Amino acid sequence: MRTSRVLPERLLSLRLKLLPLVLVAIVPGFQPLVHTQKRSMNEIHAGMAMPMDDPADAGRSVKLLADKRESEFNHHLAGFFVLLAGVLLLAEGLVRERWRLFRLVWPVCFLLGGLFLLIWSDTELWPFGPQSWYYGLTNHREVLQHKTFSVLLLALGAIEIQRARGVLKAAWASWAFPVLAVIGSSMLFFHDHRAGMHGPNPMELMHRIQSEHFSYSIAGFGIGLSKGLAETRFAWKPFFEQLFPALLMVLGALLMVYVE
Repeated sequence: MRTSRVLPERLLSLRLKLLPLVLVAIVPGFQPLVHTQKRSMNEIHAGMAMPMDDPADAGRSVKLLADKRESEFNHHLAGFFVLLAGVLLLAEGLVRERWRLFRLVWPVCFLLGGLFLLIWSDTELWPFGPQSWYYGLTNHREVLQHKTFSVLLLALGAIEIQRARGVLKAAWASWAFPVLAVIGSSMLFFHDHRAGMHGPNPMELMHRIQSEHFSYSIAGFGIGLSKGLAETRFAWKPFFEQLFPALLMVLGALLMVYVE
């Protein structure tokens, strides 16, 4: 009995120690995002000011820079939602007794991230662009992958909210997050990213983008594994309950410093 009481107390102490470190880590994480946005705006203005004999070339240059900026912002915002989910999950034990609805908050981050990617990623599609969703999904693998990622995020958020509410109690529901996380992480190995093929050194850019997505995939596998073990009753369960949100924050931070 004494051991069973000491372990939760140690975990609570660990959470109290980790939260300030998390907050310290988050603030610098925003700096690359801000600098990237400023740099992208400068690149766009430079492209507009660059003298070109062919107006069509100038227009294409501006469009490519705008697409680059949009892609980076999408990754950064998605990373923010993932990182925030990890922070909220880590803080859940501190406020669970005072605010029981707090357990519903962290899955909402996945719903928001999935909704954003579903609607605002690939703005060449309607209603932001001239292409239909059918054309984009059937002719561009990158578009299909982005929408698949958004559906996975929405599914993760919806399932975890229903579990937190006590509505979904089926045995398969506890393994839905790990399985979907592994599926999404596996898809990253085959992610088609056209943005990296533009610029003065397209192969170098593509290699960097592939390396970044590889790191996301590894973090995603860790998230899926730790979540699955956190749902399993064994001696190391409390450890993986802490590791799961920590890896969410790692993935979120990686996404927030994404650069093309």
